[in-house]
Amino acid sequence: MMEISEQAGKWLGWIGIIVGVIGFFWQPVWMGIIAIVLGVIGLFSEQKTLNWVAIAIGAVVLIYALFIK
Repeated sequence: MMEISEQAGKWLGWIGIIVGVIGFFWQPVWMGIIAIVLGVIGLFSEQKTLNWVAIAIGAVVLIYALFIK
């Protein structure tokens, strides 16, 4: 199994969270997908919680974009 560094996992998680939050205001479908992808890639590091948060925010943005907006 592939393993990435802890520092890279932190960056992927935080960038995924930031992109997800931006998705609430601009391009929610694309930003939600990007947040989920970054979170999934980040799961290959030791930063599991941070990356699960990025995935969750991305999923909420997608649900918001597809069903509420």
